[in-house]
Amino acid sequence: MSRRTGAFAIWGDVALPAVLTVADLRRDWAQHRAEVVFECAKEGPRHHTFEGPLLRDVVAAARPGFDPARRKERSRFLLAVDGGDGHHALLSWAEIDADFGGAPVLLATRLDGEWLDAPGTQLVVPSDRCGARYVSAVTGIWVGGFRAPHSPGAGVAPVSGRA
Repeated sequence: MSRRTGAFAIWGDVALPAVLTVADLRRDWAQHRAEVVFECAKEGPRHHTFEGPLLRDVVAAARPGFDPARRKERSRFLLAVDGGDGHHALLSWAEIDADFGGAPVLLATRLDGEWLDAPGTQLVVPSDRCGARYVSAVTGIWVGGFRAPHSPGAGVAPVSGRA
C-alpha cells in the first residue's frame, strides 16, 4: 500500500476493507481518553495520555466475517497490527469484545495533546504493563479467524512437566 500521511488498511476476513487516516478516525468515531503508564525496555517507565477511537469500534465498522450473535465464533477471530516502526502486535477479538475482556484498546489520534496526523495512528493497549504491543505508525490491521491445525490424534504421548 502506498503510504498516505497517517493512512492504514483494514483487511482480511472483513466485508468492508478500508484505508483510513488519522483524520478519518477523529471524524467518524467517538474519541476516548487513556492515561497510561507502561514499562519501556529502553527508556523505563513511560507516562502518556492518548486519545482516539476504540479499536473494536473501528474494526467492527469493517464488518468482520463472523456472526455477531455467536460468541464462540467471535472468540476465534484475531487482529494482527503492523506498524511503520517495525513493530507488530497480535490481539484476539475476545480481548476487546465487550462480552469478553472488553479491553479499551485505542487507535490513538492524539498523544500528549499532539495530533498524530503526520506520524500516523498508534495502537494503545492500556492494560499492558510493558509497551511491547504499543505500535506506532500503524500501517495495517489484518482481521481473520483462527482454526487450529489438524490435531495429531491418538498415539501422541502427553506432555510432562518433569525434566
